[in-house]
Amino acid sequence: MDRLLLTPEDAAEAIGVGRTKLYELLRIGAIESVRIGRARRVPADALHDYVTRLRENASGYGAVYRAP
Repeated sequence: MDRLLLTPEDAAEAIGVGRTKLYELLRIGAIESVRIGRARRVPADALHDYVTRLRENASGYGAVYRAP
């Protein structure tokens, strides 16, 4: 069974960014997270949603460069 909640480090690795960038994305609300006690976890679905938004809005934050 795939994990439903990921540590921030695992979430960063899953989307190919560093830990600091992931925490920035969490801080600005670009990626949803939950707290369990003192631990912060990132729902796997939140990562899928974030990537989907990036693909739908390629001109927004974190846009993928496309050569002319």
